[in-house]
Amino acid sequence: MLKILLFVLLGALAALAVHDLVQRRHSLLRNYPLLGHLRFALEALRPEIQQYFIERNFDGRPFDRDTRNIVYQRAKGTDAEEPFGTELDLYRAGSEYLTPSMAPRPVRTDPPRVRIGGPDCTRPYDMALLNVSAMSFGSLSGNAVLALNTGARLGGFAHDTGEGGLSEYHLGPGGDLIWEIGTGYFGCRTDDGDFDARQFAEKAAHEQVKCVSLKISQGAKPGIGGVLPGAKVNAEIAEVRGVPQGRTVISPPYHRVYSTPRELVRFLARMRELAGGKPVGFKLCVGSRREFLAVCKAMLEENTTPDFIVVDGAEGGTGAAPLEFADNVGLPLGEGLMTVHNALVGAGLRDRVRIGASGKVATGSDLVKRLLQGADYTNAARAMMFAIGCIQAQRCHTNACPVGVATQDARRARAVDVDDKSRRVARYQEATVKSALQIMAAMGVDGPPGLRPHQLLQRVDPHTVRSYAELHDWLTPGQLLASAPDGWASDWRAADPDRFTD
Repeated sequence: MLKILLFVLLGALAALAVHDLVQRRHSLLRNYPLLGHLRFALEALRPEIQQYFIERNFDGRPFDRDTRNIVYQRAKGTDAEEPFGTELDLYRAGSEYLTPSMAPRPVRTDPPRVRIGGPDCTRPYDMALLNVSAMSFGSLSGNAVLALNTGARLGGFAHDTGEGGLSEYHLGPGGDLIWEIGTGYFGCRTDDGDFDARQFAEKAAHEQVKCVSLKISQGAKPGIGGVLPGAKVNAEIAEVRGVPQGRTVISPPYHRVYSTPRELVRFLARMRELAGGKPVGFKLCVGSRREFLAVCKAMLEENTTPDFIVVDGAEGGTGAAPLEFADNVGLPLGEGLMTVHNALVGAGLRDRVRIGASGKVATGSDLVKRLLQGADYTNAARAMMFAIGCIQAQRCHTNACPVGVATQDARRARAVDVDDKSRRVARYQEATVKSALQIMAAMGVDGPPGLRPHQLLQRVDPHTVRSYAELHDWLTPGQLLASAPDGWASDWRAADPDRFTD
């Protein structure tokens, strides 16, 4: 019997070797039959080898092991503390430091909320400092969405639906929702892919929908649409998105509902009216400062503003994207936040618009830094995925997520235990906000309103440290209207509320 098995094995290897020699697809296999397969095997295992055996605690990408561990520990309710000091090189150029005070304050026990709703909003919403960022059903499994929304309900924070529509997994648990509308208008689209006002008004009236967000662009791939292959459009996804089952769905890179800054501002006002006065805003990855200033001018001339703007960073997110876009297109979150904040301040509009920050927010210090850079609140996507079991396998777009988070494979998705993971989401959010409040107290402030740019320092070279107050321009209220500073004057003059292009 053993001889037969050996003969079969050798025969199979010989057949494979012959195939390698005659095939024309892989040059390596033609020259190194059999042995070439070892390279392919090692290449397939390379990410796991890198993550588990080679990378240090602090240099993994996109999130290092220290960051992942702190999320896992807080989600589980265990101590997120480390002995023996930091492993980071604090003298490395680019290092940032929050400044502790010699007169710390008591730590707040009541997490602050941020009132979302400008003068045109009749049904404002009080937003938590940390919320679930945009992730669609279809990208995430039904169980993952259930866990996130249940966690949001347990913890009293908001859950952004992503642009994939309102599903039963969003609505069932009862958590507060921010309904995101993308260029595909999923859930409120006509048969030819345009915006359907009637469907929008019906769904926006749902009690769980607290805010509505128009997605202009996202950090991972600003300016790119999306393609959902027909094979993935099952009956459930087709119903949620309002598209034909089994047919490929294309989300264009642009919106049909506007083509100029003025049209954008007017459409946002229309959305708020259709939503019965609920807060309305938009999300973008910032690119041209001049274009954003054009939107500010349109707000001034139309005498209406969105209630919130979510700034997404080019650091990327849960959506798969071409490498060239992920690495090279769009402003990182910090620069995007400061651009939007200062533009609104300089135009005299900042008191009417709240700013959310979305992009690699995972820890309390991340949260505090984003508030210092101009945000009022933050959203987290990948950190929330870690809280429900994501291991950063980076297979989100393959439908083969090993832990059942980013997949539509029912067999894999069953790994996400909704009851357990939802409590982890709530614990993680609570602990992270508590950490942010502890940091603020150590800095001598009672809460977000006390934070100032000089409290965040950056090492610009081995011998020099500068505060954000020194490194960046911070406009005063209405400064652009009175006399724009030199660094802003040319963009402000050229900004046109009736066109986007520079």
